[in-house]
Amino acid sequence: MQMSIRRWIAALITASAALLSACGGSDDHGPLDIVSLAKSNSNLSILAEAIQAADLEKTLRAAGPFTVFAPTNQAFENLLQNELKVSKTELLANKTLLTSVLTYHVLGTKVMSGDVPLGQPITTLQKGFFKAEAAGGSLKITDGRNRSSNVVTANVAAQNGVVHIIDKVLLPADKNVVQTAIALSTAPQPEFGILVDAVVAAGLVETLSGTGPFTVFAPTDAAFVALLEELKISKEALLADKSLLTKVLTYHVVPGLVLKAQVPVGRAITTVQGESFTVNAALAITDQRARSAKITGTDVLASNGVIHVIDKVILPKP
Repeated sequence: MQMSIRRWIAALITASAALLSACGGSDDHGPLDIVSLAKSNSNLSILAEAIQAADLEKTLRAAGPFTVFAPTNQAFENLLQNELKVSKTELLANKTLLTSVLTYHVLGTKVMSGDVPLGQPITTLQKGFFKAEAAGGSLKITDGRNRSSNVVTANVAAQNGVVHIIDKVLLPADKNVVQTAIALSTAPQPEFGILVDAVVAAGLVETLSGTGPFTVFAPTDAAFVALLEELKISKEALLADKSLLTKVLTYHVVPGLVLKAQVPVGRAITTVQGESFTVNAALAITDQRARSAKITGTDVLASNGVIHVIDKVILPKP
């Protein structure tokens, strides 16, 4: 009886060891590093090829720790076919673009999905930033071009960090706040045509195209039309008054990067112009003349800042 029990225990240990070996769960080796993990996952094979083509293997095999938002093969195929309109071979040959895109998916620290700072700018190795929000029990990421991607598998352990698998390749911003406003002003339903004209007339294009970062509270065309009626002047007269225009426009710009989740509710927010305004919990702005404007759109990301859309031009003291 005793011998039978010993044989049964020995058989159980042997079977368990075989199962662990088959599953790759050996305690001798532990989790794979990020590069090896990508190479071992058939759904991440294009990512693995891209890492190799960009000469990033050494970097992503280092101690780290890193957090990698890893696009699936389908995500890469959709990018190639529907957006970049290039072949995989052409993409892998463009080392500059490839390096910029891949490092935009990497954070220089280990961040589990539950620790991702929601609604705040997340800076990448590429030096650009993106935003993450909770969505259906997972995470939705908004990249620098205001495209959305979803985390489909979170917290895949790696020897030197963690991998979150995503369903769309992230792209860093390719437009600053002025270029973003211009792009929106030439859309089928333009929003910022007068704002762009005003920035040009005030000579602020170079300033707002600088490194920043800037947070711009951007009035729509309808907001400017209402202001013209309020001031009882024409658009031409407003654009000709550079002193007034500069004062008003810089009152709409806050130094630094302030996403919606970071807006200090109920506290004075100092602008580039020097005066301040306040924002309440309903995202309504009160300016220096006790006028109210509503923030109607938030977190339009750009390379050097962020744009929040407002429905009324705010004004500093007379």
